[in-house]
Amino acid sequence: MSTTTTTATVRLFAAAAEAVGAEQLELPAGTVQDVVDALIAGGGPDTATVLGRCSFLVAGLRADGPDVPVPAGAVVDVLPPFAGG
Repeated sequence: MSTTTTTATVRLFAAAAEAVGAEQLELPAGTVQDVVDALIAGGGPDTATVLGRCSFLVAGLRADGPDVPVPAGAVVDVLPPFAGG
């Protein structure tokens, strides 16, 4: 019997984790915009603002826009801007 994964693992860091209220979630695969929409729907009141400043990595590669595919089984990292050097 085989199991098919239809979700992606979303890892959130710093302010993004605080706004969403979780450090890791399983969300339906789709696009970066689908991930953002799901995070906003389940997050706190500042989630949209915080995510608007974040960078997204899909399978370790920077997502250059909201239409970047998020395949099933992928890991998406949500990285807010970090201060310092």
